[in-house]
Amino acid sequence: MLSALAAIFVISYAAIALEHPIGINKSASALLGAGLLWTVYAVMSGDHGVVAHKLDESVASTAQIIFFLLGAMTIVEVIDAHDGFEVITSQIRTKKLTTLMWLISLVTFFLSAVLDNLTTAIVMVSLVKKLLDEHDDRLLFASMIVIAANAGGAFSPIGDVTTTMLWIGGQVTPLAIVKGVFLAAAVNLVAPLLLVSYQLRGRTFTLGRNGRDDGRSVTSVFERNLMFGMGLGVLILVPAFKAVTHLPPFMGILFGLGILWLAGELVHRDKQPETKGRLTVAHALTRIDVTSLVFFLGILLAVAALEHTGILSGLAGWLDRVVGRQDVIVIILGLISAVVDNVPLVAASMGMYSLSQYPADSFLWEFIAYCAGTGGSILIIGSAAGVAAMGLEKIQFIWYMRKIGGLALLGYLAGAAVYIMQYRLLH
Repeated sequence: MLSALAAIFVISYAAIALEHPIGINKSASALLGAGLLWTVYAVMSGDHGVVAHKLDESVASTAQIIFFLLGAMTIVEVIDAHDGFEVITSQIRTKKLTTLMWLISLVTFFLSAVLDNLTTAIVMVSLVKKLLDEHDDRLLFASMIVIAANAGGAFSPIGDVTTTMLWIGGQVTPLAIVKGVFLAAAVNLVAPLLLVSYQLRGRTFTLGRNGRDDGRSVTSVFERNLMFGMGLGVLILVPAFKAVTHLPPFMGILFGLGILWLAGELVHRDKQPETKGRLTVAHALTRIDVTSLVFFLGILLAVAALEHTGILSGLAGWLDRVVGRQDVIVIILGLISAVVDNVPLVAASMGMYSLSQYPADSFLWEFIAYCAGTGGSILIIGSAAGVAAMGLEKIQFIWYMRKIGGLALLGYLAGAAVYIMQYRLLH
């Protein structure tokens, strides 16, 4: 049975990694893999009651992550519908490409820690399309946005789905992950950013044709600022909500979404239906990326099947025997995440190592958060942010690998070295 389950997972994983060449959406592969794994497990185990109970436990833990992502993605869509991100972009005044690169990268870095790296990458790449006309410059900026978004998401409990998984699972706590991983994540961005800035030195730009304000916004300045402030406030206060109430994070995000929904209904109650429609939370719910949510659901349930059958704990033992060093094992996992999705990698690691053996905020969990979050930047297909940028700017895989892959690898290894040194100094 174990061999059959492992084979099904490997084939499903390969289909996910080869989504574009084979032309099959990775969500379909994830759902099919999860269904086959649990079906084979139930049929071959012989004890259907025990398997059903384990599935109930897995669904309960997986649903918490899905509900959290659902709320967060909807809040971001509401902010975007109100042109809320204009609060940030309107402050850009520079004409130097180097200065713009630092501004865009730093805004992306910190914004992705508050929102999430996928949404931030989409917002910032869309912004750069408005600011710059030269396609080659936009490719470089979009690539640095991918690195910045992944680095920023790695040190925040709500910045990357993998860090969110670790937080909800109890492997990390909000304050500890920020304190532990922030410096390494910053180095991950600054190292390649210094080299790119050197390439752009002395160059200037003029505002792109699409970036000129046409004055046709359907929301007032008050409405834009209100929804931007409330939306970010809800996202930022979710960790505090969990600390005070001890309720899971998804309850905090859904509670905040309800508050934002009520505020929107009150603010727009006098508008015409056609104008009000696109500004509501109801409309935002139709615009979120449900396909990504389905993918997370499928892959988390698939990994849960491997966890309950003992395959992951066996794999952990094998890695410990063959590789030995924990830091090297985690670095390898991060490099693998450049090729395959980091969600199943982190889900697998959560099943491989127990909290009784490695308690919350230990070296293992924080280093996994860093490596899995930033390793995907090495190749354009290695992260959701990279895939989004690839679609928006038509970035070629080979171009990114030649021009950016080495820079991202440099940042990844530099950040990893900083984290290891920092941990040894402080512990």
